[in-house]
Amino acid sequence: MSYEWIASLMFLSLMTMMLTGQRVFAAIGFVATVFSLWLWGDGGAEMPFNAAIGLMNWYPMLTLPMFIYMGYMLSESGIAGDLYHMFHVWMGPVRGGLAVGTIILMVAISAMNGLSVAGMAIGASIALPEMLKRGYDKVMVTGVIQAGSSLGIMIPPSVVLVLYGMIARQPVGQLWMAGVFPGLLLAGLFIAYITIRCYFQPSLGPVLPLEERQMSWGAKLALLRAGILPLLIIFFMTGLFLLGVTSLVESSAVGALSATVIAMMKGRITRQVMEDTLRKSLSISCMFMWVILAALCFSAVFDGLGAVNAIKFLFLEKWGLTPWGVLIMMQLTYLIMGMFLDDTAMLVIVAPLYVPLVISLGFNPIWYGVLYTITCQIAYMTPPFGYNLFLMRAMAPKEITIRDIYSSIVPFVGIMILGLILVMVFPEIALWLPSVLTVR
Repeated sequence: MSYEWIASLMFLSLMTMMLTGQRVFAAIGFVATVFSLWLWGDGGAEMPFNAAIGLMNWYPMLTLPMFIYMGYMLSESGIAGDLYHMFHVWMGPVRGGLAVGTIILMVAISAMNGLSVAGMAIGASIALPEMLKRGYDKVMVTGVIQAGSSLGIMIPPSVVLVLYGMIARQPVGQLWMAGVFPGLLLAGLFIAYITIRCYFQPSLGPVLPLEERQMSWGAKLALLRAGILPLLIIFFMTGLFLLGVTSLVESSAVGALSATVIAMMKGRITRQVMEDTLRKSLSISCMFMWVILAALCFSAVFDGLGAVNAIKFLFLEKWGLTPWGVLIMMQLTYLIMGMFLDDTAMLVIVAPLYVPLVISLGFNPIWYGVLYTITCQIAYMTPPFGYNLFLMRAMAPKEITIRDIYSSIVPFVGIMILGLILVMVFPEIALWLPSVLTVR
C-alpha cells in the first residue's frame, strides 16, 4: 500500500473514531498508536514517546493552567458575569454587542499570553456560557470564540512568531511589531462581520431589552467599575511583560493571582467557589495536555510517512513558477498541511526550506513570518485537524454539536483568508511599524 493511501486511511479512521463519540484525545491517540505500531512495529512506540518529551519541554505550556485558572476564577466568582453585563448594557443598542465585546476581550487576552489555547480556555469558560444565557446563536458564538482566540498567535507576545524567529534567524522584536496591525486588522474584520450580520439577522445577537438598558448614568458607571477590573488585570499583565518586568509565564501567574485578589476584595471567594475553580482548572488543563499530546503523536506519524516532503517536492521543485506564484503555492501548502499538522510541526519541517527561498526571491522574511502566522490561524480552525475545533468540541456544552462547531468557522475562515490577501497585497500593513520602531 502506498504512503498516500496509508495517509488517507489514517484520516478516514480518525473521522470514524470521532463519529463514535469517543473523547477527542482518545480518538486521535488511538489512531496514531495503531498506525505507528503497524508501520514501524515496536519501534513505533518511540514516536509518541518523543512527542511527549517535546511537549514536556515546551516552557510556554506552563502558562496554560494559570490562564485556565484565571478564566474559571473570573467565571465562578461572578466577575465574568459583571464584565459581560457591562458590555451588554454599554453596547446594548448594538446588535451582537456581546460578541463584539468578546472579540475585544480576546484582543486584550492575546496581548498578554501569546497562545491560542489560553484564549480558547478563557473564552469557552467565560464568554460562551454568558452569550448562550443571553440568547445568542450557538453557531455564531462558537465561531466568535474560535476566531477570537486564534488572535493569540498573531498579536505580541506571540509564541509562534518567537519560534519562527528562532528558525528563520530573524529578530523577534521586529516580528512582534509586524504582528500588531495584521492582528488588529483581523479583529476589526471580525467585529465588522458580527455587526453587519447581526444588523440584518437580529436573532443571532439580540440587543438588551429597552427596559434593561434604560438606567441612570450613575448605574452605568457602577457597571463600568465592576466590569473594568478584569480588563485592568489583562492590561496590567501586558504592561509588565512589555516593560520586561515579567516573563510570559510570570505574567500568567500575575493574572491568576490578580483574579484571586479581586474576587477576595469583592467578597466572592467561598469554599465552593475555590473548590469548583480548582477542580475545573485541573480537569480542563489535563484535557488540553492530552489533546495536544495526541495531536503531536498523530502529526509525528503523518510526518513519518513522508507525505509532507512529497508536497514540498511537488510545489517547489517540479513546478516552474514566478516568485509570486511560488509564494502563493507556499501559502497553499501551509493551508493543506495545517489541516493535519500543528504550527510547530509545519514550521520545523518546512521553514528551513521556505525561508531561504523567500529571501532569494526578494521577499522580506519579517513580512513572510506574518503571512505564515495568519495561515497558522486559519489552520487552527480548518478540519479535519484544527486544534481549535478539537478543543471547542471538548469544552462545549452538550447542545453544541460537532456539526455546529464545524459550520461556525466557515465565515471566519473566509475573513482570515481576506486578511491574508490584504497583507500579501499591502505588505506595509505588517512592515510599517517595524520600520518606525527599532525593537529587537
